[in-house]
Amino acid sequence: MSSHIKISPSILSADFSKLGEEIISLDKAGADYIHVDVMDGHFVPNITIGPEIIKKLRPVTKKIFDVHLMIQPVDLYIKSFAEAGADIITFHPEATPNTLGTIELIKKYNKKVGISLKPDSEISLVENILDKVDLILVMSVEPGFAGQKFMPKVLPKLKKLKDIIDRRGLEIDLEIDGGIDFENCKAAIEAGANVLVSGSTIFKKNNGDLKKNIDLLKSS
Repeated sequence: MSSHIKISPSILSADFSKLGEEIISLDKAGADYIHVDVMDGHFVPNITIGPEIIKKLRPVTKKIFDVHLMIQPVDLYIKSFAEAGADIITFHPEATPNTLGTIELIKKYNKKVGISLKPDSEISLVENILDKVDLILVMSVEPGFAGQKFMPKVLPKLKKLKDIIDRRGLEIDLEIDGGIDFENCKAAIEAGANVLVSGSTIFKKNNGDLKKNIDLLKSS
């Protein structure tokens, strides 16, 4: 069993009519993080939740809020998400004119910094700033919608990132998000991922048995 693997369930697949209860259930089921997908209908073709919802959800759990901002321009909203209770704030390099400036802005609010790469985004976008971030999120679907099919073509990118991180002796979480299920999670872990984001699989498989599904992803 891969005990170092962390599971970050995506609440995009939760029942939004009882989101607080869903997060409490994830907490009890052994989730390591709570993954919050923030979409603006501009950077990606969908609109989800904003800082006010996160603020309302913050008191129901002490779990790490792993907040993935798919919004542009991103800098305008970092303060709001930081103050709402995000613990990790992840952004896309394409959503800012100044990647280093955005990193510093997140750090100003004492939050952990994540950078996300879409399936076709090159490693060169992040290679020179790896020592300044806490997490790299590799998207294994095009960001924008839940329930998409996993794209195996991102696995070599994941492995290359892992090799660079290890070679430089850096302590960075390598997260993968998009279509992660009981079958492909093993390949993602072997390629170097230590944080798995999963939505549909956790909430819908095995009659919605959250604990069983989290445990199965961890032990693959």
